Amino acid sequence: MIAGVDEAGRGPLAGPVVAAAVVLADDRPIIGLDDSKKLTARKRCQLEAEIRECTLFSIAECSHREIDEINILQATMLAMRRAVDGLPTRPDQVLVDGNRLPKWQYAAEAVVGGDAIHPCISAASILAKEFRDRLMIAAAKRYPEYGWERNKGYGTAEHIAALKTFGPTPLHRRSFAPVAQFALL
Repeated sequence: MIAGVDEAGRGPLAGPVVAAAVVLADDRPIIGLDDSKKLTARKRCQLEAEIRECTLFSIAECSHREIDEINILQATMLAMRRAVDGLPTRPDQVLVDGNRLPKWQYAAEAVVGGDAIHPCISAASILAKEFRDRLMIAAAKRYPEYGWERNKGYGTAEHIAALKTFGPTPLHRRSFAPVAQFALL
């Protein structure tokens, strides 16, 4: 049993980093899996529903506070560990998108560009992105000035302008330079 793992949200200035772990069913291939960034929002949504229906999966996150406490790389690794540990069955092997592996007890391989190569990682990429996007869209209702329903917390011109005008929200990553800069104003 092979689990694919990927994350979403390492680069944004606000919100959590989210990781997903997915074990695909041998008897039910999912057509159209790819790196979530290469898919349209509509296609990701369709694939997410199918992934949730016919796979074993787990989704985990590290909050903006945890990111500030332990740094984004360590928070990403922790979210990945939480996702794999949350699977209902222990995988025989874990394939992780990227060039680093969390410290854990699983047999694992880091695969650069794995979300475009291994369908299980592609599925994890889609689940993580869709989950995190929904979190940021919901947060945008509380903090509409920042445009998170459009930029998902990334440091776009719109987001930076809002930081300059309104300062950071409780969901901002204070350890990230652009946020720290405006927190001092």
